[in-house]
Amino acid sequence: MSNNMPGGWSNFNFSLTPEALNVFGAAMEGFVGVSYKPLAFATQIVAGTNYCYLCQGKAVYPDAPDIAAKVYVFEPLQ
Repeated sequence: MSNNMPGGWSNFNFSLTPEALNVFGAAMEGFVGVSYKPLAFATQIVAGTNYCYLCQGKAVYPDAPDIAAKVYVFEPLQ
């Protein structure tokens, strides 16, 4: 189910689409210090698309604990 309110966020989708994975991968390219694994995503249509990813994160050092994180990415209109 999605939010029909203009500018509103959709519900989180736990079935990651190829498009959502491509946007996430491009945004994380070259990112260092913490690794993020997307678990779900929501979108907001604006002058482009805002993505909010619910992720499992882990700092890149020995025995780092897993963390929960939201990662926001803006994908402009083509």
